[in-house]
Amino acid sequence: MDRPIADIEYEQMLLSRYTIAQHRGDDGLDRSVYLLLSRIDADGPLSIGELSELFRLDASTLQRQTGAAMRADLLERIPDPAGGVARKFALTAHGRERLRASRARSLAALERILADWPDADVARFGELLRAFNHSIERYREGRAG
Repeated sequence: MDRPIADIEYEQMLLSRYTIAQHRGDDGLDRSVYLLLSRIDADGPLSIGELSELFRLDASTLQRQTGAAMRADLLERIPDPAGGVARKFALTAHGRERLRASRARSLAALERILADWPDADVARFGELLRAFNHSIERYREGRAG
């Protein structure tokens, strides 16, 4: 069976390029900051160790990213709400607002891009992207064949 894997690789590369460009300029958040804030927003306060595990990045990279986000008043360090020793990062009010604004711009752009797509196609595309991302996670964890 001839699978169009090369087509998927090419289209995924383009999608990645477009997504990165979407968060540049016009006071949008840098891609790495957007990902960092989005994950903390979704999961709650996280430590460097937890972020390292989630993003599969070394601690020094995350320390640079979180340090820059703190200097921009997007993140703050707080005591672990569960009483652990490690301090955690949480969004500041400013960080939450910047994330909300950046996400709103992203959603508005996607709405325009997909405006002529039937609702069923948009839903199916979302399902396929979710499945693709789950497969990527399994691959990264060494569970995919």
